[in-house]
Amino acid sequence: MSTTDTVRTATTDLRREQRGWYFYDWACSVYSTSVLTVFLGPYLTAVAKSAADADGFVHPLGIPVRAGSFFAYCVSASVIVSIVVMPLVGAAADRTGRKKPLLAACAYVGATATTGLFFLSGDRYLLGGLLLIVANSSVAVSMVVYNSYLPQIAPPEDRDRVSSRGWAFGYAAGSSMLVVNLVLFTAHDSFGVSESVAVRICLASAGLWWGAFTLVPLKRLHDRRTASAAPAVHGWRQLASTVRDMRGKPLTLAFLLAYLIYNDGIQTVISQASVYGSEELGLSQSTLITAVLMVQVLAVAGALGMGRLARAYGAKRTILGSLVAWTVTLAAGYFLPAGAPVWFFVLAAGIGLVLGGSQALSRSLFSHLVPPGKEAEYFSAYEMSDRGMSWLGPLLFGVTYQLTGSYRDAIISLVAFFVIGFVLLARVPVRRAIHDAGNPVPEMI
Repeated sequence: MSTTDTVRTATTDLRREQRGWYFYDWACSVYSTSVLTVFLGPYLTAVAKSAADADGFVHPLGIPVRAGSFFAYCVSASVIVSIVVMPLVGAAADRTGRKKPLLAACAYVGATATTGLFFLSGDRYLLGGLLLIVANSSVAVSMVVYNSYLPQIAPPEDRDRVSSRGWAFGYAAGSSMLVVNLVLFTAHDSFGVSESVAVRICLASAGLWWGAFTLVPLKRLHDRRTASAAPAVHGWRQLASTVRDMRGKPLTLAFLLAYLIYNDGIQTVISQASVYGSEELGLSQSTLITAVLMVQVLAVAGALGMGRLARAYGAKRTILGSLVAWTVTLAAGYFLPAGAPVWFFVLAAGIGLVLGGSQALSRSLFSHLVPPGKEAEYFSAYEMSDRGMSWLGPLLFGVTYQLTGSYRDAIISLVAFFVIGFVLLARVPVRRAIHDAGNPVPEMI
């Protein structure tokens, strides 16, 4: 085989892996959209309220919790579980090179827990909280392995495109499932089911979708075996080593700190928007589904469009611009009038245009800051910033509501995450950070 044929074959194999990689976003994003963003927040809140005492409190483990804060606290708890597990999985992936079995284990534990939400009914708020914690921590841990493939399947100059397409696949999947969910929910009488059963079917179908489409990346992605096969119990030791290594790369650490802050705000908006819409603004479930569907459609265009902007202006500048848009949009959300779906749709459109791109470009930018051969352990730290450390926003949201009884007060507190994140990111010289990590510096970054 000639050199040209060898290069062509390698390129074809890489493109096949990239397409398989996209499909994990397609598989798990339905959970994030249908379950976490749309249905579970309002539904679990309603279940908790049905189990509440006369003062509106439930008592998990004997702790008095306002029913309206229970969902936010569970999201926060799931993040803490993720923090414990992520270093173990990241270390195992790097030391053994066997990423596919780890990806499969995380995906199918999460998919099973999500499917189990079909049995959430009556006053079983504790069951709902437990399944939420398992599913949400599973998707977060699986993303450690998933993201660590990016430096292996895309050369530096191609990562913005590949990462953005992955996010676009995810939002396209979320849109597709939401259309089905909207039809089932709004016409549940025609299907002979109650509204509650329709919601439970929507929740469970996300788990089935997640499990089914995970088969595609498991078939197409390749493991790169390493010489070391140390046991995964060294995960926390590996994390400590990663942190020490990052101290020698302070600019990579500075980017992670900025990302930790602004992404905490993004993740909290994703998980709490439907609760805000239903409880504070008094919007119907069908309105919320339509708004989130709009977000998904616009997020596909936003992710691809911001990928093109990054090629013209650089990823850092594009992300900074998105943080300004996040700040303005969220501040406007505080003043939304109750019972006015049109303005909620306007807000949803603003979020959709920046949601996918800000996350996709952050992932691809970080991939340039990872030293070669340390992808999974560094992406473990990244994922702890992405989902694993995003506990402060939901906790602050829940505590603010618990203390004030107002979701408006809770939502306005999130603006600080975007402002602080902008300031910290603006101070990071990314070209020098890439060079210090031992990677080639792209012409436009």
